[in-house]
Amino acid sequence: MSYTDENTLGVIVGRGRGKGARSSPTATRAMRQARAMGAQLGTGRLGIGTGILAGLVMLIGLARFAWNYDRYPDTLLVSIAWLLLIAALGFVAVSIIARGENMPRWMYFGILGIIAIVILLDFAAIWNLRDIAAWSSASGATSAGLLIATTLRSTRDVLIPTVALAVIFAVAFTLNTRPSIAELPSQIAVIALVVLPPLFGIYAVRMFRQLVRTELDRVLVQSTVSAPRFAVGMLASEELARLDLAAEELLESVATERTALPLTPKMASTAASLATELRLHLIEGRRDTWLYHAVTESETLGKVVALADPGSLAGLLDPGQRDGLFAGIWLLVSEKRKAPDAIKLTFGPATSDYPGLTPGKICVPIVVNISGIKRSRMGPAVWEAFSRVGYFSDGTEPPNLRVDIQCIVENPADQ
Repeated sequence: MSYTDENTLGVIVGRGRGKGARSSPTATRAMRQARAMGAQLGTGRLGIGTGILAGLVMLIGLARFAWNYDRYPDTLLVSIAWLLLIAALGFVAVSIIARGENMPRWMYFGILGIIAIVILLDFAAIWNLRDIAAWSSASGATSAGLLIATTLRSTRDVLIPTVALAVIFAVAFTLNTRPSIAELPSQIAVIALVVLPPLFGIYAVRMFRQLVRTELDRVLVQSTVSAPRFAVGMLASEELARLDLAAEELLESVATERTALPLTPKMASTAASLATELRLHLIEGRRDTWLYHAVTESETLGKVVALADPGSLAGLLDPGQRDGLFAGIWLLVSEKRKAPDAIKLTFGPATSDYPGLTPGKICVPIVVNISGIKRSRMGPAVWEAFSRVGYFSDGTEPPNLRVDIQCIVENPADQ
């Protein structure tokens, strides 16, 4: 499998993707470290906001409990429920401060167990009142525990208990209260108080992670703009370093006589495999340009952009032209609401007959075929980016939008 089948975020793309496919060593290490740390991609910073929201949820429940304290038939069970909930969430807060942004499995299941006990105690105390929606307090604030976990656990770990809470309250309302239109609004409000905070936390964390991944992808891929005309990709560079280190260690062991000569069949096979991989990696990037690596190693571009550059002409563009082309394509692809279905970039053939060419210059035609988007939906920033590449004109080739760019570059024959 070629390492250019992986993108900058360690996601397998193209023909290399499938069951059992593994990410690159860099991506594997990064994911392992992220799992060990708990919060990923800076989402721990969102924990402050979710903690404040969890505190507000608990304050609402405490206010309801204090307001109706004298009317509860059994304040002991409700008080114990509140003490358990406050102690559990306080323990989680102290653990995060002391241990870092991490919620191990035992703590997660402990929180779920405390939530179940709190609901049981609260329901037992108010069951005889026959109006759970009006009297529930501690049970309605249990969503605060799930809200804190949104930045520390996976989406599934928060979503499943949230749905379970909604089902538990709906069943309790059905069993404890006679069906009534008059009671329905208060019951819906209680279920919303339980369900909406964790769902809001899940949505905010997912959007934040998506934003950070997209921006990280752009930063990593944009580094190819300053690459030489022909070069290996970022992931292949790391693989070359790994193979080089393995070869050096093998040669050193032979030189220091730690490995006896002649080599054993197993050691000889290892040396042959290293030599083969080194040769393949050294020759595979001879015709790959910066744009090839930008497309194949990007999770965002790799899904939409197709490149046709048999003459490797993209490598002739200067850094300003490369940045303009990359920016224009990225602006089109990253716009989620009106992103095109597909973009095809076709380079060449290069010509020296373009009017107004100065000596030592050639013209590289670039055709950008964009499908699934109308011209009116392309923002002015896209056209400004394309103008930095060269002279351009646009037209339609139903059902596609076509942009022709005449890019003036240095003649490689004169260099």
